[in-house]
Amino acid sequence: MLRVAYDGTGYHGWQKQNNGITIEEVLNDALSELLGEEIAVCGGSRTDAGVHAMDNVAVFDTQARIPAEKMPYALNRRLPDDIRIMSGAEVAEDFHPRHCDSVKTYEYRILNAPFQIPQYRLYHYWTYVPMDVEKMRAAAVPLIGEHDFTSFCSLYAQAEDHVRTIYGIDVEEKALSGSVAGAAREIVIRVSGNGFLYNMVRIIAGTRMEAGRGRMTAEDVARILEAQERHQAGPTAPPQGLVLAEYRFL
Repeated sequence: MLRVAYDGTGYHGWQKQNNGITIEEVLNDALSELLGEEIAVCGGSRTDAGVHAMDNVAVFDTQARIPAEKMPYALNRRLPDDIRIMSGAEVAEDFHPRHCDSVKTYEYRILNAPFQIPQYRLYHYWTYVPMDVEKMRAAAVPLIGEHDFTSFCSLYAQAEDHVRTIYGIDVEEKALSGSVAGAAREIVIRVSGNGFLYNMVRIIAGTRMEAGRGRMTAEDVARILEAQERHQAGPTAPPQGLVLAEYRFL
């Protein structure tokens, strides 16, 4: 099992596909070259195009004798600078990351500033509209717990079961330093749960930003959750603000 960090800017998501290069494809090619056998990794979270990760998981089988803990050193020499293996560990032959009890934590990062700051453009969603963080926090409360999140997943989601458990949602903010930053601040929405539907975190982020703009209340969010209709919730936030921050097995 490999712990994988990546900048998703130049990739069409995790899962291998025909219309562009993906994280999975690059890992498969690098591992196959290193180990001299055809390797196909199984990812823990199939992040979307443009989404980043600090701690995703990739599992694969091999006949090679390279110790798992040495794998990052050998593999990182073959990977581009925007993908890095942070650790390696041997796991049971029947281990499957998506079939284990786990907690995934995503962060959605917002630059709330009068003007875009170039250094933040690839890793934050920028908005000049002032955000009320307390309203964003209040709007999160109805989402905590086990619910049917049909209202908060893409219409193209393939999962038959839309019930997921959210363990916690938080919002943090900090002012950016320096005279150039001016009134700029970073707002981070942190969501932890046992699993997420297609676009679920980005829709939660988009809905909470609507609350931060004063267009939605906690009561509205509770009603949206109950409706189980995608069009009731807020917009899907852009991908560049999203990062898979932690993948923890229970």
